Amino acid sequence: MKKYLFIYAVVATVVIVFGGKYLLSERERLECNNRALMTDVNTFRTAAGESAAEVQVLRLRVGEYEELRAADAAKIRDMGVKIRRLESAARSVTATTVEVKVLVRDTIIVRDTISRVDTVRLFRWRDSWVSVEGEIYRDSVSCDVRSIDTLQQIVYRVPRKFLFFRFGTKAIKQQIISTNPHTEVRYTEYIKVEK
Repeated sequence: MKKYLFIYAVVATVVIVFGGKYLLSERERLECNNRALMTDVNTFRTAAGESAAEVQVLRLRVGEYEELRAADAAKIRDMGVKIRRLESAARSVTATTVEVKVLVRDTIIVRDTISRVDTVRLFRWRDSWVSVEGEIYRDSVSCDVRSIDTLQQIVYRVPRKFLFFRFGTKAIKQQIISTNPHTEVRYTEYIKVEK
């Protein structure tokens, strides 16, 4: 009888220890999610003048991701990826605003052989990130705008601090930096999917 009580005590102790660790890690995950949902996206300019945004990472389980982000989960399935294999999902929104002032020049275009002549005004402007080309007809405008942008994404952990000791993980954050000076990072989110 004492042998069974001893085995029962060992099994109960193991269950309590591992259950307690699981509950503590789950509580920490939910606290981080609560902080991430309560804080806004922090947009700022870097020292180099580039637009950047910072946000805390949202840590969801596979079932939570499918329930809370159903539209995103459907898109991921359409791409042929199983949700249970998903590591993380990120989304960023940028807005490019360029004020363009160009000179317009006249150009004569012969449409067909019946000596039909049309006067078109052309304009062209470009820098390292944006190019604008267009034609102004009598009754319409045709314009081609191309914008090139590189978004650099950085995901890092913020450690807990006590006095001068750093330990554990307080939060996981993501920073998005746009290299195009005309582009402003408006919104970003990063979801880490946990098993």
